[in-house]
Amino acid sequence: MDIDVLGALAVRENGVSITPTAPKPRQVLALLALHADQVVPVAALAEELWGAAPPRSARTTLQTYVLQLRELIAQALGDDRAAAKDVLMTLPGGYLLASGGGSSDVRAFERLAGEGYRAMDQGAFAEAARTLGRALALWTGTAFADVQAGAQLAMEARRLEESRLCALDQRIEADLRLGRHRELLPELTVLTSRYRTHENLHAQFMLALHRSGRRSESLSVYHQLRATLDADLGLEPSPRLRRLQHSIQTAAPEAAPAPAPADGAGPPTPARVR
Repeated sequence: MDIDVLGALAVRENGVSITPTAPKPRQVLALLALHADQVVPVAALAEELWGAAPPRSARTTLQTYVLQLRELIAQALGDDRAAAKDVLMTLPGGYLLASGGGSSDVRAFERLAGEGYRAMDQGAFAEAARTLGRALALWTGTAFADVQAGAQLAMEARRLEESRLCALDQRIEADLRLGRHRELLPELTVLTSRYRTHENLHAQFMLALHRSGRRSESLSVYHQLRATLDADLGLEPSPRLRRLQHSIQTAAPEAAPAPAPADGAGPPTPARVR
């Protein structure tokens, strides 16, 4: 089975699409596909479909959606309904979608991102930039872009987006370490417009501008962020960002290094993301 959720939902069994068009069965498949090879509890599926107040017929209706998905799986397997039950299994407490060792864009992203973070920790910035770039290239849009998301999928989409931002942050960090500040300017222009309160992206943009000989524009980025943080969140920039602004303003030597990654093996957690 091949599973893609980092963009439009696409699930293929035996090379044939088993993605339904009806909204509710799509939600069920999306949650099962994200957690492929794991039992998804009936309660989680019910919450996804109906929120905190499922109807009395919830369990029966969910079983109907599962049967519809099994029918699509059976068709992909040459009308083998017995085999379909081994792909979408009913287990105590929930359902499990068996991937059969197939591909998953989420798992591939997490594997590549992990390799990229380890390369960053080892100072292998060129390898980190390449590997994290490959991880990010798996994204074709927002997660579950064409699925009507309930509480569970919305939460998972936020988690995945946070993971994507962490990988993006570290890939840009690697590029800065490699002296690619001018090449980063168009991308950071877009990113700081999209994530108006994301401090680390703004810090990276300030550094890229400063190293490109555009100091006044670098300081303007800081002042714009400060105004946005105050207006939207009632906050001031962090001490680290204020120190960066001061060092650029005074042309101190400490303006040269890129923002250091967070301590530990994992990626930093972006602060103040809107």
